[in-house]
Amino acid sequence: MSSIKRRRRISELIHEEISNILQFETRDPRIGFVTVTEVDINADLTIATVYVSLLTADEEERQEILAGLESATPFLKYTLGQRVKLRHTPDLCFKVDNSLAYAERIYDLLAEIDIPPQGDDEQIDDEEEVGFSP
Repeated sequence: MSSIKRRRRISELIHEEISNILQFETRDPRIGFVTVTEVDINADLTIATVYVSLLTADEEERQEILAGLESATPFLKYTLGQRVKLRHTPDLCFKVDNSLAYAERIYDLLAEIDIPPQGDDEQIDDEEEVGFSP
């Protein structure tokens, strides 16, 4: 149980530090508006998967940003190792977090549904017509 708590604490710490490093210390123009949404670390603490949200819908720009993150990975790992005292600094693997786009898609689909609002009186009338008795 403490192992799970430790992994969670380390993930949160890496999340915070990678966010700060990306925001304040990277100079690569390709890494513009990147938000770290989550960090998952494996059981032996050797690989940290960093999920990022990108503020662009263009696939070409997304690939450019991911290339920028990949080229900055050695710097990010070194700087992370200076700030987070672990026996071994985990390797960083960046993945795009599409959950915001997915949520937006669901919201749009729900907005397209045309359901007229029903009051309590109408609902009772409908139930009586179908044969339900209160």
